[in-house]
Amino acid sequence: MNAEMVFLVGLAATMGVVLIALLYLRNPLQTLLTDLCGTPDRARFWTAFSNITLFLVPLALALDHQPDANAKQAAIFTISGQLESATIGFVVSVIVMGFILSTYISRANSIRVAKGNSGL
Repeated sequence: MNAEMVFLVGLAATMGVVLIALLYLRNPLQTLLTDLCGTPDRARFWTAFSNITLFLVPLALALDHQPDANAKQAAIFTISGQLESATIGFVVSVIVMGFILSTYISRANSIRVAKGNSGL
């Protein structure tokens, strides 16, 4: 298998894994963002924004992991390296997004508690 084909197979496998993960996260993320944003329209925007970010970060890392045409490395190792780079990018993106969302969840819960106690 030539270097170009190895790269394309690795890219396709990588983005397939990312798409499966995005499909898995879609409904919980939409529900969470609807609660945080207050309106479905705002939640749809932020869900789309999050999905694009979670797709493009691994894509950029997978595109950067190009096989060396002169190397005699087996194709499976090159593809697994590409998958590894993209997976690390996806995990880091999810962790950063989780940290940001948890900050807003804590803030939203504090506001709800304060509003609930102010009527006493």
